Amino acid sequence: MAANKSKISRMDRLYLDEGGFDFIGRAKTWYAITAGLLIVAIAAIAIRGFTLSLDFEGGTKVSLPAANLEEQAVGEVFEEATGIEPEQVQIVGSGNSATLEVNSERLTEEQADAARLAIYEEFEPVNAMGESTPDAVGVSTVSESWGSTITQRMVIAMIVFLVIATAYVAFRLQRTMAIAAILALIADGVIIAGLYALFGLEVSPAVIIGLLTVLTFSIYDSVIVFDKVNENTEGITGQRSRTYAEQTNLAINQTVMRSISTSVISALPIVALFIVAVWMMGIGTLRDLALIQLIGVIEGIFSSIFLASPLVVSLANRSKKIQQHNKDVAEYRASAEFTEEQEAGAGSESDHGTKRQVVSPTKQVTNLEGTQANRTGSSWRPGR
Repeated sequence: MAANKSKISRMDRLYLDEGGFDFIGRAKTWYAITAGLLIVAIAAIAIRGFTLSLDFEGGTKVSLPAANLEEQAVGEVFEEATGIEPEQVQIVGSGNSATLEVNSERLTEEQADAARLAIYEEFEPVNAMGESTPDAVGVSTVSESWGSTITQRMVIAMIVFLVIATAYVAFRLQRTMAIAAILALIADGVIIAGLYALFGLEVSPAVIIGLLTVLTFSIYDSVIVFDKVNENTEGITGQRSRTYAEQTNLAINQTVMRSISTSVISALPIVALFIVAVWMMGIGTLRDLALIQLIGVIEGIFSSIFLASPLVVSLANRSKKIQQHNKDVAEYRASAEFTEEQEAGAGSESDHGTKRQVVSPTKQVTNLEGTQANRTGSSWRPGR
């Protein structure tokens, strides 16, 4: 009777490093892609700079229900009433929740009142109750000092976060992993900042909050991979079958589906938030928060798999202990002993591919005539 053959799933092959992707072997490619992204990001930041929101630059924002209003017409009325050209006029949201916003430099109280009255008289916007009233035109003013305070607190929060994250990874795992995680984290921050500069996306306090959130997610994803790397490479120098790089590549393959699944699950509520914020409610704060988180989740999975892990191997290979181990592995693989083991393994696999026969255990028993005979079976009865 032939034994039942069980197929190894693709997931199992990844976990056993059979048919897995060679992440570490393509490290130079990932480094080149990262370097290219960093160059573009730094150039965008240096040349274009950031589009800072009202909260950072200070100024005045006039808002009213968009209805069927045209941005240019509202902007012209605003300029005639105040004598100041608006910096930005835009409609956010859609449907009944759409809002028209006019951003400008900081206005005096008299200028703000004049702008509100002129816009009301020209367009007669209605409030949530459907009543036409000047209160339907909202005016908010933010001072430059408040934006400066927000910036300082952002920098302090970023530094504290980096210090705590570095200390945790170094204590929990390995020093090289802490260095790799922080380098990948810095690359994440620069690339995301470059995207905002390149496409002129507005930087608001919500964006900064979202950036800290996604950087936390990025280092979390890196720690998942590093924990498996730490498990696979424990006592690595005590064997000659695999190098540190090979064990790290195995760890990435073992955790890659978990990383992707985590990112997809994390992205779903962000996409939902983005849809609600932009298309339904038009709330700028939620829009900014959702956008930065969506960008960060995508960037985080790239850095944890394609950047942080290869960096760990590159840093580890600089140590004399790992260099000597790599040399020992290479010498062992070139030896006759390794060749013999491979041939023995191939023979074993060939045996496993043939049909197996189930043979019942043989027992030597004494029959009734007093002679001995071999009987097969799992039990014995007199006279058989």
